Amino acid sequence: MTPPVRRLGRIYATLRACDEGVLFFPVYTLLMADAGLPTAELTSLLVIWSAVAFALEVPSGAWADTYSRRRLLAFGALLRGAGFATWFLWSTYAGFAVGFVLWGMRSAISSGTKEALLYDELAAEGATDRYTALAGRAATVAMVSMLAASAMAAPAYAVGGFGLIAAGSVLACLGSAAAALALPERPRTRRESAGGWSYLRNLRDGLAEVRTDRRVWHAVLIAAAVPSLSALDEYGPLLVRDLGVATAGVPLVIAALIAAMALGSLLAERWRATPLATGLTIAVAGAALAVGALAGGVAGLVPIAVCFGLLQLTRVLTEARLQHTMSGHTRATVLSVSGFGAELGALAVYGAFGLGSLWLGIAPLAALFAMPIVLVGLAAVRWLPGDDAPEVAAEPA
Repeated sequence: MTPPVRRLGRIYATLRACDEGVLFFPVYTLLMADAGLPTAELTSLLVIWSAVAFALEVPSGAWADTYSRRRLLAFGALLRGAGFATWFLWSTYAGFAVGFVLWGMRSAISSGTKEALLYDELAAEGATDRYTALAGRAATVAMVSMLAASAMAAPAYAVGGFGLIAAGSVLACLGSAAAALALPERPRTRRESAGGWSYLRNLRDGLAEVRTDRRVWHAVLIAAAVPSLSALDEYGPLLVRDLGVATAGVPLVIAALIAAMALGSLLAERWRATPLATGLTIAVAGAALAVGALAGGVAGLVPIAVCFGLLQLTRVLTEARLQHTMSGHTRATVLSVSGFGAELGALAVYGAFGLGSLWLGIAPLAALFAMPIVLVGLAAVRWLPGDDAPEVAAEPA
């Protein structure tokens, strides 16, 4: 690995660590509850957050293909930091809504942008074969950072209350902005006439590539399906408690599940990433979820951890395969289409889980969700592009 590639990998991992090492993550709902918001109002804020990110997902991808990606990443980090500060300084429904709007904008701006920047910079160095390794390591660092922030949130609150939580969260956002600006970014020919027409052209071309290239379309579908099914981790605490773990012990088990996901990311560079191997790995994750959920006790937590780890592993692999398959001319736009599909799929998962909970308990309902995971694995075997997919270098400066 050349020095520029090593430096790129270190800065990218730092960016991911700052993105996820936010003290507010495990406690922001408590801040809102303490401010007097009922559950219905809190739910409406989450809807605002999702709606903003959902609406801007694809348009922001075209922004990243038209303007400076590292500046967009830094801008998004500052937006989220401003949102966290607003939460503390203006702890009302309106203030929380402003914060979620800013966070939703940042989510859309970041999605696809950082991955496109990493890949194109590796292409400029002739090192696209290192993408899976660097992306996987950065994802591992991000999860370890999230785990550390979750562990630090309780003592930070005990020492300084939500003021210290907010300050630490804003500091993480500033670190993310600094790391983004430190990333290398070579000029792209398609930015020569950056502006409204260039933006519309990039948006059109990116959508056209997804629509007309069957290999790209199939890669987008699989790369979107895996993270959408990973949305089940939002119900992890409920599932863990349903399997017999006391409430006080749930955070420790969740930490173990996050560790399993970090290990999955770390294994990505060593895993055989053929369509057959990737698809079977996804299917095994579904089978492990069914076994764990139906085990009926604490013993089921082991296969559930295996499921979470394998889904994270294949999330890295399928996104990398999409990167290798597309032409690269509008890389961030194509990745944002995948992100849009993942958001849509996650909403479907939430809706189906909520509806199913009217008739089934958490554990049997989770076991049922093993079926779509296995089906996605079988689809990946057939649809995921193989090693003959072209690897396209970055456009010349």
